[in-house]
Amino acid sequence: MHGSNTVLMLAGMALSVAEFASAQPSTFDEMSPAVTHTTSIGAYYSRGKYGDEYAETDTRIRYLPVAHEVKRGSWRYKATVPALEISGPANVLVNLGSVGGIGTRAQASGLGDIVLNATYELPPLGRNLPFLDLGVEVKLPTADDSRGLGTGRLDAGVQLDAFQVVRGNTLFGTLGYKYRRPSPVYPDIRNAWIASLGVGRTIAGDWQGGVIYDYRQAVSDLTGETHELLPYLSVSATERLQMMFYIIHGFTDDSPDRGLGIQMSFQW
Repeated sequence: MHGSNTVLMLAGMALSVAEFASAQPSTFDEMSPAVTHTTSIGAYYSRGKYGDEYAETDTRIRYLPVAHEVKRGSWRYKATVPALEISGPANVLVNLGSVGGIGTRAQASGLGDIVLNATYELPPLGRNLPFLDLGVEVKLPTADDSRGLGTGRLDAGVQLDAFQVVRGNTLFGTLGYKYRRPSPVYPDIRNAWIASLGVGRTIAGDWQGGVIYDYRQAVSDLTGETHELLPYLSVSATERLQMMFYIIHGFTDDSPDRGLGIQMSFQW
């Protein structure tokens, strides 16, 4: 995907911000323990040279995730199963971007890495303090590393999300750490910090708009850090159906030149 934090996390963050802004409880006692389900489907496309100035063609990535989330009280559990297609050198990976070195992959498609998340909404600290979510993530190595679709290793991560409404604007941010195991195919991969900051606001009616700035530490000694901007629009088409549209612009050589995506979520 893009070379910084995962599109899954950013898209999920933007949707969470829209839901937070429109459904924020007026008192701390209104948090419901009822079980809710949210099913999402998305489509993402990006292209770029990812720091390889000698590449004859851009690397193109198509990513189609299907996710299901169960929320009960302060806990959310989510599983994401993606289909994936990558064309270009094999030194660019979904959720990592460029990992350096020389790759020979022409084109590959198939199942991507399945991602499992668990998030806990921390008790409110005060009416004028941000809402905090603490999450953990496990990436199952279901993508074929021999075809350049993944690393073939079990990875994990932890992150802290913060939300706060200020004068009609929803401010939000993420700080996380990704633990990644190197593999025989990609021996130079290392752990990395991630961070993002953003703001969202109701534009008109059921439409929300905002922008996210995303950062990721270099994932190998052969690459650099990434900085990307993600403007987005989301709309509550019905009480249960929400759609989000976003574009991505990379500012560093190891980011995609451009990307775009759409995600639909249905709550039941």
